[in-house]
Amino acid sequence: MAARALAVQGAVPTSRRRPCWTGTPEIYFVKPIDNARLVKIEDPSRGREMKQFGLALCCLFLLVMTYAWQHFKAIEYGYKIESLKAQREALVEINRGLRLEEASLRDPERIDTLARRLGMQSPQAGQVIRIDIDTESPDAGTPVLASAAPVAVVSAR
Repeated sequence: MAARALAVQGAVPTSRRRPCWTGTPEIYFVKPIDNARLVKIEDPSRGREMKQFGLALCCLFLLVMTYAWQHFKAIEYGYKIESLKAQREALVEINRGLRLEEASLRDPERIDTLARRLGMQSPQAGQVIRIDIDTESPDAGTPVLASAAPVAVVSAR
């Protein structure tokens, strides 16, 4: 049985046959190379070219970074402007509401109603003295002497 197993192992299946021509055989030869005695000669024109190339790359890098910085700053300022516009619109709306509230609080009918609830009365004839300052007269810039006029006191008791 062992002989039969060896025969089976040694047999090459027909589907896995090796072709008769496998191409050029690859042969490697070992060739020791010693570069320890070589000395590199400095080429001044090559060094100058490399310095110019490095300088050109630095300038290009600076230009690209400056452009990118300006671009991102422009985007940042755009966002800031939009934020400030929204804030301004909100403040304009608040201002509009406050002016409306001021107008309703300054309504003479409302003030008269509140004054009557507090027991106040309308002024009598002669109690109100209007002071009109004429700005077109030549004496508009001169000081005026203050004077006190007798005022009648009205009590609501």
